[in-house]
Amino acid sequence: MIHAALQDLSPRGRWALAAFTALLLAAPLVLDRYLVSVLVLVFWSAYVGQAWNVMMGFAGLLSLGHALYVGLGAYVSAALWVHFGLSPLLGAFPALAACLAFAWAIAFLGFRFRIEGVYFALLTIAFAEATRIGFDHIAWTGAAAGFFLKVSSDTSGWINLRGGPLFFYYLARAMAAAALAACAWLRSSRLGYRWLAVREDAEAARAIGINVMATRLSAVLVSAGMTSFAGVFYAFYYNSLFPNQVFDISRSIDIMLAPIIGGIGTLIGPILGAFILVPLGEILIAATRAIGIDAPGAKAVFFGLALMVIITLSPSGLWPILKKRFSQQKGEP
Repeated sequence: MIHAALQDLSPRGRWALAAFTALLLAAPLVLDRYLVSVLVLVFWSAYVGQAWNVMMGFAGLLSLGHALYVGLGAYVSAALWVHFGLSPLLGAFPALAACLAFAWAIAFLGFRFRIEGVYFALLTIAFAEATRIGFDHIAWTGAAAGFFLKVSSDTSGWINLRGGPLFFYYLARAMAAAALAACAWLRSSRLGYRWLAVREDAEAARAIGINVMATRLSAVLVSAGMTSFAGVFYAFYYNSLFPNQVFDISRSIDIMLAPIIGGIGTLIGPILGAFILVPLGEILIAATRAIGIDAPGAKAVFFGLALMVIITLSPSGLWPILKKRFSQQKGEP
């Protein structure tokens, strides 16, 4: 599965990847707390980028409201823990159910009434925005004032996702690895080939007997389900939730950028994009603060410019270029 994604790499490329992986295992033992937090965000972005990539990269369905599933996963699991003491490991299942219900509603409306392309993307935004407005008025989850979780660094409380930086670092890394393995397996499965067939030509796929609506529905549900777990992690890592932040379209855009920059439809693309964009964003924020410039929109402008450059120079993203660079050359043993 994962091996299939890396089989074209040269021996040098494989050794470089193995060394980089080993460094990431030891990184939190030598890095300070801030750098560890940056890597946690990198792994989280890689995970949620893989989830978004299932819809757009594999099935060709553009979602501009993926923050909906992050927010639902976060709020449901956090509320169950705060009000009823339900462990997030168990609360993740109701969070998953909530995300699947919303995903099914979006897919049913979209596919039942043949809403496709940019109009389907607008439908995802509409659901995310409607949900944001709803949570702004739900007092049970703090409404617009925010919902706060009890902060704890007790490393023995892992069952409640309570722990220090090391705990969340290795948890985020495990989630990113699991997402990579799951997406590799899905793409090489019969369902994955159906996704790819529908993405390339829905009418041709329908002509050979593929149920296009069911195939697209499965992609939406898988993507939403994966993203719900990212929401659970988000809630218990940041310990505070605000509807205007967690459901905002800017978060949906952040989710999209990593796979777009790295390479839509590839397995390594979301990971590569996360390792590029997250550190660059942090560097940009630090640089503007260092020179005394208050520019809250600078990060978004920078990402927009970077996206324009990537789309112009390499529409397929950066990973296809790097893959050619590190691929097995003819005549190389």
